[in-house]
Amino acid sequence: MKTISFAQSVSGKPQHLAIFGAALLSLLSTPAVAEPIFARQYKAEFGYQPSCDACHKDGGGSPNNAYGEQFKNAGNNRAAFAAIAKLDGDSDGFSNAEEANAKANPGDANSTPKNRGPWLSTANLIPKSVQESFPGITLYKPMDAIYTDSETKRAAALSVAISEADETTIYLPVDAGRPVGTAIIVPGKFGNDNFYLLVATDRSLNVTRVAPVKGEKLLTDIDLTAFNGKGAENLPVGGSDSLPNAVAATVKKAAAMLLVRLKKG
Repeated sequence: MKTISFAQSVSGKPQHLAIFGAALLSLLSTPAVAEPIFARQYKAEFGYQPSCDACHKDGGGSPNNAYGEQFKNAGNNRAAFAAIAKLDGDSDGFSNAEEANAKANPGDANSTPKNRGPWLSTANLIPKSVQESFPGITLYKPMDAIYTDSETKRAAALSVAISEADETTIYLPVDAGRPVGTAIIVPGKFGNDNFYLLVATDRSLNVTRVAPVKGEKLLTDIDLTAFNGKGAENLPVGGSDSLPNAVAATVKKAAAMLLVRLKKG
């Protein structure tokens, strides 16, 4: 894994950002506010900002780990922490509360109160799948995305349904002081099967890479390169009647989530 020299969340009220404009460049020097619900509640409960790895297997947007599932199943709110306090999400012999209070990761068996590990360091904030999408890049800006009513309406115009529940993290790889693309991890579903896709784009928000983060075996026969070079407006809508269409719908949704958050309407 590459060394990440800088990774910091974005702050301020939800806003549209032009991918080529000065607004996005100024974003690189601002600190965060629009944190996903888990991070907000965790910080309120334990007094410090967690890494996405507390709740996810590989960074924001990726599948939940066992602790993240416990939090979700217990209500997905601050009261959930008390409900799961005595459980041991990562099965390492320490309760969730013991680890969280000691600033150890309750979602990772390799992080314990006696050996917390680097889970809170900026070098561990960027998922491996994102880093693989931008070879040679060592600087990233994670941007928390909580979607507004106006953004959901813009997505609907593209035949994509998103809501506040789709809050996630957008990753901006940075080179020479400016973003060179974007990446996002979005869940998809076909029948009873769940999968997660990493969708990376260039600065024009055209897809450059689609890769499975979960569900690799399910997607073995799907040509994920077919989406490359297309932006949200030109991607197929897809559907739920077949696996290829379910994948297309997920890629379309990911591209739309990037477009409505990062480009002015």
